[in-house]
Amino acid sequence: MRIRTAIAVPAASAAVAALLVTAPQSRAAGAGPDRTVRCAEQSLTVRAKAAAADPTVLRVGVTNRGARACTVDRVPTVTFGNLDGAALPVPRGGTGGHRLAPGGTAYADVRTIADPADPEARRTGSVTVAASTAHWGHTFTAAQLGTGRQVPVWEPVTTWWQSSAAAADRAVGLG
Repeated sequence: MRIRTAIAVPAASAAVAALLVTAPQSRAAGAGPDRTVRCAEQSLTVRAKAAAADPTVLRVGVTNRGARACTVDRVPTVTFGNLDGAALPVPRGGTGGHRLAPGGTAYADVRTIADPADPEARRTGSVTVAASTAHWGHTFTAAQLGTGRQVPVWEPVTTWWQSSAAAADRAVGLG
């Protein structure tokens, strides 16, 4: 899997614009009077499933099952089986966090490949999603994701966490 140095995903400019509009909801952990703590991995539920409209897009969600607000990384960490690297954030940005209220859910979309027919595409049998780099994450098989026996991967990108699934879809050019 090649690590992306330039974003050439369809509708990338729309994705950047959508993310910039929603960026203020993300806040650095410990910023402001709130001083929200990092989410403990055991207090989170992580989900992932291929989008029906485009199986090259995975819809990812994280829910805070805890009784207090907590913060996850601004962008999910998404890795692909035994392939090197992780999905890169769109847009690129500094470090920070995304606050989850008790019972709150954040959403992100991951485009695994721009063109499944690309001859340089790789295939993997699983994808691991973590809400923070310090977490082990949850591994989903291709069958659990709904992508068949394998997930095609080449220059994957992920959105920042969003407040709705529709916002995450718009950020990668769906919907």
